[in-house]
Amino acid sequence: MPGDTSFDRASADDRPGRRALILVENLSVPFDRRVWQECTTLRDAGWEVHVICPRGGKRDTEPEAEIDGVRIHRYPLRAATGGPAGYLREYGSALWHTFRLAREVGPVHVVHACNPPDLLFLPALWLKRRGARFVFDQHDLVPELYLSRFGRGEDLLYRAVCALERLTYRAADVVLATNESYRDVAVRRGGRRPSDVFVVRSAPDTDRFRPVPPEPELRRGKAHLLCYLGVMGPQDGVDYALRALAKLRDEHGRTDWHAVFVGAGDTFDAMVELSRRLGLADRVEFTGRVPDADLVRYLCTADVCLSPDPHNPLNDVSTMNKVLEYMVMGRPVVSFDLREARVSAGDAAVYAPGNDESEFARLIARLLDDPEKRDLMGKAGRERISGPLSWRNSQAALLAAYAAACDGRTPAPKGGPLRAGRRPRR
Repeated sequence: MPGDTSFDRASADDRPGRRALILVENLSVPFDRRVWQECTTLRDAGWEVHVICPRGGKRDTEPEAEIDGVRIHRYPLRAATGGPAGYLREYGSALWHTFRLAREVGPVHVVHACNPPDLLFLPALWLKRRGARFVFDQHDLVPELYLSRFGRGEDLLYRAVCALERLTYRAADVVLATNESYRDVAVRRGGRRPSDVFVVRSAPDTDRFRPVPPEPELRRGKAHLLCYLGVMGPQDGVDYALRALAKLRDEHGRTDWHAVFVGAGDTFDAMVELSRRLGLADRVEFTGRVPDADLVRYLCTADVCLSPDPHNPLNDVSTMNKVLEYMVMGRPVVSFDLREARVSAGDAAVYAPGNDESEFARLIARLLDDPEKRDLMGKAGRERISGPLSWRNSQAALLAAYAAACDGRTPAPKGGPLRAGRRPRR
């Protein structure tokens, strides 16, 4: 974020002309908040930053944009449907467009590839042969994602994604891990030296999340508001949250709440239908994605926030961005007992045993009856976000990783011919 990287400004001014290319397939930019924070951190440290990413559906739709000095090159991409075969089609299209746009961007000093998928090492290797250094930013553990999302076991496709992960680790000069669990995987499974793996935690954008007064009308006439924020995919546990809310009503006799689910994803329609089947349609509201201002209104009015990610191989070791966003707004959290959820939230959350919907409901009821505890948990969350989990700490780790990738020097990319008749877009 602007203003937070002045500690590197002097060193940046001594090394002008450095170019970084960030490759993203999973989300558009700047909608991908982690990638956008990395972009602005590098920009403030003196890098010329380019991004190649897919176009968004309702935002980030322009093929090219320059936003706050970051140059973004976007390609059309149809999201996968129909299981693994759909993902192969999606990834093949993304790779073709990534190679095409990378040629137009031209030589760079660092190529920074963000997974999933673990296929972006292919354009990264092509750029390495032209003199770039390769930073692998591991947002997800794709083998664990495969097991958690498809439930197919360790089949041929699982072994294929494991092989792609190994190739990506091998090709990278340095690895960025989102937490210590991912760092351990990079060292243990990826064979990377500990000195080559840097923990760059995701952190909320405090410019985006500024508290506003609560709006009681968002509770729809009820005493309390419950809030879920995030993606709605097979591994995200929205179904667990809905079943827990049905138990809150049926087992605890609680009808004094309204719940809002903010976000979208592959299972959005299925979750709306599940809420109807559970008899929750009159008290559960699905907003889809909303503007930041509306998101902040919901969070500032919420009494309890929900993090229902079930215990599985991926979620247990992953940092949930929604938990961090709840914390920056001072909201208490109910979560299943996941290793990295405890690392992130600490005393800002209460934890139900893995996938125990009845206990999840009981913890919601307990917090609704204890405003003093909710306040203490909210304060604990804000303190963690402003301290050990702050983005400033991640900025320092990111810049240290780039310095290590470049071995303390600016590499010299090879020019080479671009596509005939084309020049890098400026």
